Amino acid sequence: MTDVTPQKYFPVSWEELHRNAKALAWRLHDKGPWKGLIAVTRGGLVPAAVVARELEIRLIETVSVVGYHYDNSQPTRQDSVTVIKRPADVGDGEGWLVVDDLVDTGRTAEVLRRMMPKAHFATLYAKPMGIPMTDTFITEVSQDTWIYFPWDIELQFTQPIAVKRKGDSTK
Repeated sequence: MTDVTPQKYFPVSWEELHRNAKALAWRLHDKGPWKGLIAVTRGGLVPAAVVARELEIRLIETVSVVGYHYDNSQPTRQDSVTVIKRPADVGDGEGWLVVDDLVDTGRTAEVLRRMMPKAHFATLYAKPMGIPMTDTFITEVSQDTWIYFPWDIELQFTQPIAVKRKGDSTK
């Protein structure tokens, strides 16, 4: 397993996630009609629900993929992507929309593209290494950025900048 050592952090609020999922639906609207939607679990579940609502897609499948584990609250990338549940009756994916929260290195999307080569792959966020593996996305973030989705974080108190700087010996 490989440790993921991000240099930057990008927290996403529930409101921002909803706004970006709705923007994704706008981009996808004229690319249909869709036979159905495939949500990539777990991260793709929430954006997929918003996209399905906005595009009035009622037939929803899931594909369950594991590519990360958390050790001591730190993300650890597995050496391989494991598919633990395949979608039912989607064939080669023609006419199907696959929705995920993020394409990072593209490893998950690559596995899913082999499984469903004719599906349309859409994500809210995309990193440079993963962009070639997605068809539609909303926001590009740098490869060294770790995105904290709203289901991964809790609101908590943080010190004001001035208080933090008092202990900083480099002022």
